[in-house]
Amino acid sequence: MISSLHGTVLHSSSDQVVIDVGGVGFSVAVPGDVAHTATVGERLMLHTSLIVREDALSLYGFADRSELEIFGLLISVTGVGPKSALGVLSHLTVDQIAEAVNAEDDAPFRRVSGIGPKTAKLIVVQLAGKVQPVGGGSRVSTGGGSDVVDQVTAALVGLGWSEKVAAEAAAQTAAEATDAERAAVAPLLRRTLALLGPARV
Repeated sequence: MISSLHGTVLHSSSDQVVIDVGGVGFSVAVPGDVAHTATVGERLMLHTSLIVREDALSLYGFADRSELEIFGLLISVTGVGPKSALGVLSHLTVDQIAEAVNAEDDAPFRRVSGIGPKTAKLIVVQLAGKVQPVGGGSRVSTGGGSDVVDQVTAALVGLGWSEKVAAEAAAQTAAEATDAERAAVAPLLRRTLALLGPARV
């Protein structure tokens, strides 16, 4: 079982990274925020899940252990495969997933591509009592810009900036961004990273 990878990023696309570990390139499917912040030539550590199928071995990677654990719970839900689970984690934080489940609110899951109303309801029902918020204070996304700014701020803090600097930069970028950029984490995060430059860890 491959439970983690730590190596140099060789390639990054919208939903995948290739990491060189000891001269071997591992192709790993990742949430959108990980893909968009992975930089070719820099080191990256991922917690991974190896999914074995008759015709394929697929690796899925996450920035922290709580995402990996939620991924495992999501794929245990009837009708949710690895790609759909990855889609959920590309749109919602662990806290947002936990709070949606605990509030019996399937709306955030219905907004994820590939998740229909029936599957969204099953996620809420089958994960009831199994997930808890880990960060404290996160809100379930309603598609509003402020929730996107909060997620960008959290991502920047994880990358090494102070919460104050991250929050101010995310708010400034959101004020200058288009409506489309403010509606999704990935484009707003890209703009904010361009504004901040390299992290001073």
